[in-house]
Amino acid sequence: MRILGIDPGLQRTGFGVVEVEGARLAYVASGTVSTLEVPRGDLPARLKLIFDGVREVVATYAPDCAVAEIVFVNVNPQSTLLLGQARGAALAALVAGGLPVAEYTALQMKKSIVGHGLATKPQVQEMVRRLLALPGLPGKDAADALGLAIAHAHASASLAAMASATPLARRAHAQYRRGRVY
Repeated sequence: MRILGIDPGLQRTGFGVVEVEGARLAYVASGTVSTLEVPRGDLPARLKLIFDGVREVVATYAPDCAVAEIVFVNVNPQSTLLLGQARGAALAALVAGGLPVAEYTALQMKKSIVGHGLATKPQVQEMVRRLLALPGLPGKDAADALGLAIAHAHASASLAAMASATPLARRAHAQYRRGRVY
């Protein structure tokens, strides 16, 4: 199975592609979709670059599924709204490419990769390098995207095992807490 991880950002959207075969992980590609060449005030052009860039990654690497980071709420609400729009452009590109999309928080990814949710970016970079046997450290955004793909590779195997053991049912209702469904 080939998994595409997306770390959304308005200036740089990281992507990482890993191949999963049983318990073995293999690095395929990683990088960023940059919008730095577009003026800061031109939000629609930046969102188009993110959408087109993610679509190009999907077309180039033909993943079987995708995983994206869930946006957290910043201290600055304007930053949160802008990041949410960048994430929306990336998600739209993934769905337009026909991919099923899973979502994880940064805390879940860090806990899966490093072992604790308060890991720093350099710690995530180093663990991704080790897990994928890379010759050097990936960039921060690419490392986060690769980390999301690795986390999904680990979680999807467990979820598939649970699904085969017991029938899963959709919840008819949910409890809301701080904007999240539990």
